[in-house]
Parts: sequence; C-alpha cells; structure tokens
Amino acid sequence: QVQVVESGGGLVQPGGSLRLSCAASGSIFSIDAMGWYRQAPGKERELVAIITSGDSSNYADSVKGRFTISRDNAKNTTYLQMNSLKPEDTAVYYCNADTKRRAWGPTFRYWGQGTQVSVSS
Repeated sequence: QVQVVESGGGLVQPGGSLRLSCAASGSIFSIDAMGWYRQAPGKERELVAIITSGDSSNYADSVKGRFTISRDNAKNTTYLQMNSLKPEDTAVYYCNADTKRRAWGPTFRYWGQGTQVSVSS
C-alpha cells in the first residue's frame, strides 16, 4: 500500500507565508506527477499546482506568482511554498501522488487526508 501525508498547515495572517509538505511512502516503484488541490467550504476541490517527475510545473491562475511547487524525488516528497496569502486561500489542501508500485504495473493516484490552511486577521 501507499500512504500520502501532508503537513505544514495552520493559521496565518493575510500577506503571510506557509510551506506545506507532502510525503509518499510504502510500496513505491516510481512517482509520476504530484499535485496539490484545495477545497474551501461549499466549493468543489480545485487544482492548485502540479509537478511532474521531470520538474515541469503548472499552476492555477489564482496562485501564479504567489505559490511555488517543488519536489525531492529521492524523498518522494513535494512542497508547496505559499506567499502573499489571501483570505480566499483558506481551504483544506490535499496532496496526491500518481504512483507505480512495480515497473510494468498501472499508475494509481493516492491522496492524503488534507491539511487545513486558514488565512485571517
């Protein structure tokens, strides 16, 4: 099995910064893309940022220029540096990892349980 665990959420004032971490562990052969999503109360889950195994990244328009996604392939970990946070960034942030458990096996998307980010004065 594969486990995905997020950490680093919390309460921050507008304009502040947070760094989220997400580590995948377990029976892993390789990880393709890793992504961050968020879900605010009463809203659908939306993509925040995604990064491939080759370090290509893509961002939602709402976070471009403020958030930076990165990854450490040796640690099966991805990070989300969030700067200039706004109240509308308040949400539960989820990480996923598109994982192969063996060389010629299928790719499955595993999700973490989420970490709460609250931006408020």
